[in-house]
Amino acid sequence: MRSFALLAAVLALVFTGCTTSRVTNLTTTRQPRNPSGVYPVEFVWDSNQQTIIADSIKPHVVIGFDFYPMRPALGIRNRWETVIPVPADKSFVLYHFKVDYEYRAFGQAQKSSKLSPSYRLDVGE
Repeated sequence: MRSFALLAAVLALVFTGCTTSRVTNLTTTRQPRNPSGVYPVEFVWDSNQQTIIADSIKPHVVIGFDFYPMRPALGIRNRWETVIPVPADKSFVLYHFKVDYEYRAFGQAQKSSKLSPSYRLDVGE
């Protein structure tokens, strides 16, 4: 019985513990204030999960309860970009990235997502 439990634990580790995903923020932490009030943010998403359906990847920047869709950077694989607003009366904004995607599984595709840590963008003179 003990060997069965060990075998089950090893199989679970093999089938679930082999994939990693990483969000790397490429945005500077401080940007000069500009008249438009919008600021570029970008990140790279690396994953070794082979079952991800490439055209299902939908990244967003999340500020509070607001979601800002991102688009792929031209000519660079796995790099995403957008602009986010920072009101004139604010000197910083807290944000994080959320990547929604689908992956192939037994039967129908399954949905999943990856959240980044929170980041701070300071805007100043």
